Amino acid sequence: MNHKPTTATYPAHLTPLERVALGKAARARVPRSSHAEFTPSRTRPDPVDVIEEQSATRVPELVPIRYGRMSESPFRFYRGAAAIMAGDLATTADSGLRVQLCGDAHMLNFRLLASPERNLLFDINDFDETLPGPWEWDLKRLAASLVIAGRENGYTDAERSMIAGSAVRSYREQMHRFAAMRHIEVWYSRSDADQLTALASERLHKRGQKQLSRSLAKARTHTSLQAFEKLTQDVGGKRRIAADPPFIMPLADLLPDVERSALETQIRSLIQGYGSTLQTDRQHLIHQFTPVDMARKVVGVGSVGTRCWIVLMQGRDGNDPLFLQAKEADSSVLAPHVGSSEFATQGERVVAGQRMMQAASDIFLGWQRVHGIDGKERDFYVRQLRDWKFVVDSSLMVPRGMGLFAEQCGQTLARAHARSGDRIAIAAYLGKSDVFDRALTSFAESYADQNERDHQALLDAVKDGRVTAQQG
Repeated sequence: MNHKPTTATYPAHLTPLERVALGKAARARVPRSSHAEFTPSRTRPDPVDVIEEQSATRVPELVPIRYGRMSESPFRFYRGAAAIMAGDLATTADSGLRVQLCGDAHMLNFRLLASPERNLLFDINDFDETLPGPWEWDLKRLAASLVIAGRENGYTDAERSMIAGSAVRSYREQMHRFAAMRHIEVWYSRSDADQLTALASERLHKRGQKQLSRSLAKARTHTSLQAFEKLTQDVGGKRRIAADPPFIMPLADLLPDVERSALETQIRSLIQGYGSTLQTDRQHLIHQFTPVDMARKVVGVGSVGTRCWIVLMQGRDGNDPLFLQAKEADSSVLAPHVGSSEFATQGERVVAGQRMMQAASDIFLGWQRVHGIDGKERDFYVRQLRDWKFVVDSSLMVPRGMGLFAEQCGQTLARAHARSGDRIAIAAYLGKSDVFDRALTSFAESYADQNERDHQALLDAVKDGRVTAQQG
C-alpha cells in the first residue's frame, strides 16, 4: 500500500515561534482584508463551457439529469459547479500556506457519519476533488454556500452575514485552539453526537433540540440493513436490487446479456482487487462477503454522469447484507490550478485525502483501477453505501439553526486542515480580530452574485437548446 504524504507539510525544523513568524509574514504579503475581493477575471471561461467539458467524459444518457438538477436553483447549481469555482478561486488572494483541501467544502458536504467504533460523528463527507492547496479555498467555498442557501431560504442580509461570519469565526477560533495542541491531541480531536446535543441544549430552542434529536436517531437507522430493505426486492426467493430508472438500473436492465456478463465480471474484479488496499484485518472481513447483485446508481449533483455502481454483498446468509458503492474518480477540478496528484491513481488520491482529513473513515474505504468493457482504464474508490450517514435539509433551517450548523462546519474544517497543514502559521495569519471574518463574509456575498449569473447562463443554455436538461 502506498503511504506517501498527501500534502507538503511545514518544515519539521521550525520552532513554534518561527511558524508564528511565517504566518505573520504571509499576512504582511497578503493582507487579510484582500480576501474580501472577488472580481471575475477578464479571461474567465463561459461557465456552461466548463460544465460541458466535464460532461464529455461522463455517461451520455445521464448528463441531462445533471443539467436538470443544476438548473433547479442557484444552490443546486453551486453544488455542481466546483470546477467553475476552482478557476475563480485561483484568481483570488493566496496566503501561500497549504493544507489538504476537501476541494468541495460546501455546507451539505458536512454531515453525520459513523466511526469504526460505532460512534456518531459530525465530519466532512465528499472528497472527490481533494488535493493539497491554499487553505482559504475550502473556507471560501463553505462561506459562499451558506450565503447562497440563506438567499434561497429568504434570509435577510444581516442573517446571512451572521451565518457566514459564524463559520469563519469558528474556523479562526478553532485553528487557534489547535495551534496550542500537541500533534496527538489534534489527531484525536472530533465532534460527536454528545457534543452536538450539549451545544444544541445551550444554543437552540426546544424545537431545534428536538429536530437534532430526530436527526441523530434517523442517522443511526441508515445502515446496510436499511438499504437492503429499501433498495431490494424478492426475485424468485432471492433478494435483488430493485430498479428505479434512470436513477438505479440493475445490470440485468442496463445491458444485453453478453455486455452485461462482461460488466459484471469487471465489477467483481473491482471488488475483489480493491480489498488489497484495506487494512489486513478488514481484508479478512471483506473477503467473507460475496457479490450477489449490482446496479448503476445516479448520485449527487456535480457527480451525476460519473460511473457509480452499488454492489449488494451477502455474508453469512441472506440476512447478513452489505452494500458497497464503487464511484468513479477522475482528476480533481483543482488540478489545473494547484498541480496534479502525486498518487498513481485518482481513487487512491481520494482515499488518501479522506483519511487525512476525516476524524475517522469508513472501514471499507479503498480504491482500485479497472479496465472497462470499452477498453478504457478507469479509477474507482469504494465505501459503504450507507453507514449512519445523514445530511441536513438546509431549506428547513431557521437562521439561528443554520448559524449553529455553520459554526460546526467551520470547526470541523479547521480540524481537518490542522491535521495536514501548519496550524500555527495559519492561526498567526488569521490573528485574533474579526478582520478575516468580515472579509470572507463580503467575498461570500460577491460570489453568490456570480453564482446567480452562472446559474442564469445555464438556464439560458437550456432554453436555447444548447444543452438538454431532464427535469424532475
